[in-house]
Amino acid sequence: MILTILENPIVRLYINLIGWALLGFILGKKLPASTSKYLGQFLYWIGVPLGIIAFMRGVDISGYIWISPIAGWVAILVGAIFARFWMELEISDERIKAIASGMVDPRHVKPDQPIPETAWTQPTQGSFLLAMMVGNTSYLGFPVVLSLIGPEYFLWAVLYNTLATSPGLHGIGYMISANYGNNPLAQRRKNPLQIIFGNPALWSFGFGFFFRHVPLPDLAENALRTSAWSIVTLAIIMIGIQLSQLGKLQKFSQALICLAIKMIVVPLVVGTGLMFFGVTGLPRLAIVLQMAMPPSIATVIYAIAYGLDKDLSVATVALGSVGLLMTIPMWLWLFSP
Repeated sequence: MILTILENPIVRLYINLIGWALLGFILGKKLPASTSKYLGQFLYWIGVPLGIIAFMRGVDISGYIWISPIAGWVAILVGAIFARFWMELEISDERIKAIASGMVDPRHVKPDQPIPETAWTQPTQGSFLLAMMVGNTSYLGFPVVLSLIGPEYFLWAVLYNTLATSPGLHGIGYMISANYGNNPLAQRRKNPLQIIFGNPALWSFGFGFFFRHVPLPDLAENALRTSAWSIVTLAIIMIGIQLSQLGKLQKFSQALICLAIKMIVVPLVVGTGLMFFGVTGLPRLAIVLQMAMPPSIATVIYAIAYGLDKDLSVATVALGSVGLLMTIPMWLWLFSP
């Protein structure tokens, strides 16, 4: 009975996610704070690119696979629209309450008039939008897709991350952070195009594309695959380390609304829409799982660097990482073939 339960893919995934992340969380409390930085650099420059090359071995790249990054950009757009609509709704509600209490003169009210003690400052709006569009589609999304679907459709996740999430973070995410943040040094940051095209995952995808059918000795093939799965484990441990360093959680209500849109509404809307373009079965599930990932730790880094709302960013990352365990069964039930 126990062996049968352990053979279930989702049970194995949860054991790995919770077990390795918990180990990382404990290590994060014991090891120097710089551990996460150096481990992240190793995964960014070596680990993830190596994993992409390994899991692309023998994969068939044909058909409508390129709809994956297109769906990623659609998800970013849909999320931004829902986020903007919700913020305008909340700001309008605050304005009505301010007028009713006499804090704002209704005879001279303007759409851009500041609201006393608003919960939606410019930095908060920036963090809300950023968390909405940037999911953890590599360090967390890759292990989830590999565990629940397998390497056969891993490339769908790679394309989603490499051609949608990453450019979205360093392109649109950069513009949002610079426009909404309080840090005057934001404009002096590195050109986002340099960051996008300097991303090693993009180059490893190109190399893996041409390398995927090159025969290798069995020993080398097994070593490459073992190394790739070890990288997946390291990525989960690093997430645990990063979660241990996030700090105190605040702004629960705004974070929960953000996560409800990011991790439930957008995957449900776009995932259902994919059906009308002939994308069903495991390919659609791979895309939906990527859409449903919690906000990336990069949103916290951007919040600190550009003067956004760090408290909101921390809350969305921490609560989203836990909430993922509750939403995965829903996506499997709705979209599994």
